[in-house]
Amino acid sequence: MAIGFGVLKLPPNDFWHMTPVELDAALRGLFGDQIPGEHPDRMALDALIDEFPDIERN
Repeated sequence: MAIGFGVLKLPPNDFWHMTPVELDAALRGLFGDQIPGEHPDRMALDALIDEFPDIERN
């Protein structure tokens, strides 16, 4: 969120409607292919989704 809002200067609606592929393209446009860190594989991503489901909070 910090990069989306603070660096890319995206409005919240645009940020929250981006796909991961679009965010990756925006970051590569800004930083090139030198984005630090490892990308999770599908199993790791599924585990994160199970652990942190998208739910509405009241």
